[in-house]
Amino acid sequence: MHHKSLLIFFTINIHIFLLTGNLIAQQWKFIKEHDGIKIYTRSEENNPVKSYRGEADVRTSMENIRHVIGSIESFDWWKEDLSEIKVLAYEKEKYIRYYLIYDLPWPISDRDLCVEARISNDSITGVRSVRATPLEGIVPEKPDLVRIKNYWQLWTMEPAGEGIIHMTLEGSVDPAGNIPTWLVNMVITDTPLKVIRKVIEQVQK
Repeated sequence: MHHKSLLIFFTINIHIFLLTGNLIAQQWKFIKEHDGIKIYTRSEENNPVKSYRGEADVRTSMENIRHVIGSIESFDWWKEDLSEIKVLAYEKEKYIRYYLIYDLPWPISDRDLCVEARISNDSITGVRSVRATPLEGIVPEKPDLVRIKNYWQLWTMEPAGEGIIHMTLEGSVDPAGNIPTWLVNMVITDTPLKVIRKVIEQVQK
């Protein structure tokens, strides 16, 4: 039950798309490849929770990617297991600020967080990125929810030629509360695999 609950949590959190921090990190360690999606992890200095990385090539256009990652119009496909999604502020192709509540199975307490996702598009290289960090002081913490405060996430989408987009998803999430670190690190490798697969399904519809 704990494994399933955590996987649901991390899956939703990654759907938030989302930064790179100024981290002193080890090299990425290749873990597995499935359906053309390569998964890596690495340890970070002063952080027991590992970071994740997923990579895949998908035949689609950057316009299709734009509608799925970094758009408030794309919330429907990843809102499963969320009890609330509220857009706090939005400027198209610049940033999205929103508040989320994760409805997690018992006995894990529900989580919430405030997010700011920053969107950038390089007019020369064509690279699109969506970076996110937690927002503080926007929505008061609630006694019945565990607030997520320590995470970063980055989506990078790069044209690879011949109608192919190379997607990279990186991030790290500390779910807080009393969840053991070893359990967090155990499920983290399945998370980018599941999310990237879902993104590919969406852009190829």
